[in-house]
Amino acid sequence: MGLFSKKKELDLYAPITGELIDITEVKDQVFSQKILGDGIAIEPKEGVLYAPFDCEVVQLFHTLHAIGLKAKDVEILIHIGMDTVELNGEGFKGFVNEGDHVKKGQKLIEFDIDYIKSKGKETTTPIVITNMDQVKSLDKSDKKDVVANQDIAVKINL
Repeated sequence: MGLFSKKKELDLYAPITGELIDITEVKDQVFSQKILGDGIAIEPKEGVLYAPFDCEVVQLFHTLHAIGLKAKDVEILIHIGMDTVELNGEGFKGFVNEGDHVKKGQKLIEFDIDYIKSKGKETTTPIVITNMDQVKSLDKSDKKDVVANQDIAVKINL
């Protein structure tokens, strides 16, 4: 084995406590058809989003419904709920800014699950790798229920 044959991988810990579902089950074709990339989704049981690994916040939507993160050669988009951009930030509270370097488990966004549902929106939260061209494979967890910061949801092989 040479110097360059070392396996590179990144563990993506569950950023939200909830039920892990396959990305193809998301009720939005942009996600279910993997148009933005492959990944997973979580049906949240708690309204707190944490950093799934040590990373940089590369995009934070002003409505706080979505955040872009980058670590190593991996870029991910976490989109809280479906059509939640229409809430214009109501029910969301941010704890980071674009350009921040955050540690795994650091709180990024709080969101009010009951408020989101009261407005007729789904809370299913896709976690999508948006630069799949840099990824060799994904090993997705077969767990049904995940705990934020504790359970590895995806092993990303680079």
